[in-house]
Amino acid sequence: MRAPMPTAAALFILTGCVATPELRPSPGAQVLQGDANAAKAATDGIVLVADGTAWKGTPKNLERSFTPVYIQVENRGDRPVRIEYGAFSLVGTVSRFRYAALPPLSLNDTLNSVQQGTGGSGSAAGFSSGWGLGRYRRFGVGSYMGPFFPDPYYYGYQCQEPLPTQDMLQKALPEGTLEPGGTMTGFLYFQGVGHREGQVVLQARLVDAESGEPLGTLDIPFQVRKG
Repeated sequence: MRAPMPTAAALFILTGCVATPELRPSPGAQVLQGDANAAKAATDGIVLVADGTAWKGTPKNLERSFTPVYIQVENRGDRPVRIEYGAFSLVGTVSRFRYAALPPLSLNDTLNSVQQGTGGSGSAAGFSSGWGLGRYRRFGVGSYMGPFFPDPYYYGYQCQEPLPTQDMLQKALPEGTLEPGGTMTGFLYFQGVGHREGQVVLQARLVDAESGEPLGTLDIPFQVRKG
């Protein structure tokens, strides 16, 4: 007797055909020449570049649980800049809800996964323009500090392997002090926005690493597209 053909719903579940949200620069964003997926903003000698499509590591379906954004911060000014996760957020254009950037080592607690991540692609994601590292005092990838309000959709589309993976830790933006003339790149992992927002703004509120004085706020608008 022939086995019954699987239904469309069963195929959907088995293959994991869930739309994967991506951030693309909104109309009016200052898009990088030669890279339509990345946009930039600048103030007082600080240049922020961001790409919401750059994740190519393990897990491949990370965007179903979190929103990874690859950024570069370049300090062309004369004051040291403090780089920390609390300075970055995604703000819903309509909801005005602020989605936090999560320290990578907190992701295992967030999704009840084991402490040690697995998986490594051996490849590094980056922008087509080719960015290098500069003067930077590294503090590390950080531990979880502060409350986390999870997206209720997380638990339907979790990655199947424990988080964070080695790729996520190795490619994360480290916290520390970016000295004048320096450049730092890496991924920020935000609370998922794909099932709540149609447009968001990446916001960076940077301060002087020595005095704590605000250096300005950088905004880059993005559209949320479901691939």
